[in-house]
Amino acid sequence: MINHNIRKAIKEDVSDILRLLIELAVFEKEPDSVKITEEELIKDGFGDKPRYECFLAEAENEIVGLAFFTERYSTWVGDTLHLEDLIVTQKYRGKGVGLSLYKAFLNEAKNRGANRVEWSVLDWNKSAIDFYKKSGAQIESLNSWKIVRMDKESINNFLDS
Repeated sequence: MINHNIRKAIKEDVSDILRLLIELAVFEKEPDSVKITEEELIKDGFGDKPRYECFLAEAENEIVGLAFFTERYSTWVGDTLHLEDLIVTQKYRGKGVGLSLYKAFLNEAKNRGANRVEWSVLDWNKSAIDFYKKSGAQIESLNSWKIVRMDKESINNFLDS
């Protein structure tokens, strides 16, 4: 275990948030997938209507991890918090930092009265899957459900056709 603290992100943390999101994309074998800019992160997280929140982990005067989450509403269960990303930089993995971020997220959900938390995990990320299972999370393979996405270009192409 390493001495660290968890706190809510502030606007001045955006460059570190983006750095960690890029590190996660590299880990997930999607190094070119992060398209968001610091300006968008500032506007979307710290503007008049914040679209996301973020807990940060600090150790040795450095931001070393994050739990990035958004509110959702399920028509079946009501209030839900969605954990978009949980990342601890390589040097600090296995030292309790990820567990602290995870607990901060779950405490936030509890304090808000959320009926559910949810997130995705890649099927090859065995260490994360094992970690989540130990915490009591249910991991389901939704074979009959598929994720459907459209990027900005696809949206525009469809609407302009």
